[in-house]
Amino acid sequence: MQEIPAFAGIMARHNELGKKGEQLAVDYLIKKGYHIVEQNYRFDKAEVDIIAQLKDTLAIIEVKTRSTKDFGNPQDFVKPKQIKNLVKAVDEYVVVNDLDVEVRFDIIAIVKQGKGFDIEHLEDAFYHF
Repeated sequence: MQEIPAFAGIMARHNELGKKGEQLAVDYLIKKGYHIVEQNYRFDKAEVDIIAQLKDTLAIIEVKTRSTKDFGNPQDFVKPKQIKNLVKAVDEYVVVNDLDVEVRFDIIAIVKQGKGFDIEHLEDAFYHF
């Protein structure tokens, strides 16, 4: 019988929270009038959580979900290398799909609050470099 490391249960809960956060973000965006174009779009080393469109704007949305703010705000966990990879992936997506749209990079930060969740949508959270 193989022993499962103690952190395996923690990772499973973390992944479940992440999936729940992404679904909450999708529901939130739909209520705000966005059309969900893609979820979990992958290119090279990047995964774009959500690609959504609102009128002539393509919103590239990174979802950060946390069970607590004890270690900082969820949006503080988006690192420069991740941003660089996201920009590269989105550039590819726009070219391959021959899109003529404004592109905006957003973060949806979700923090568990008791039995509910606090959702914060940060538009234009970071820029191309």
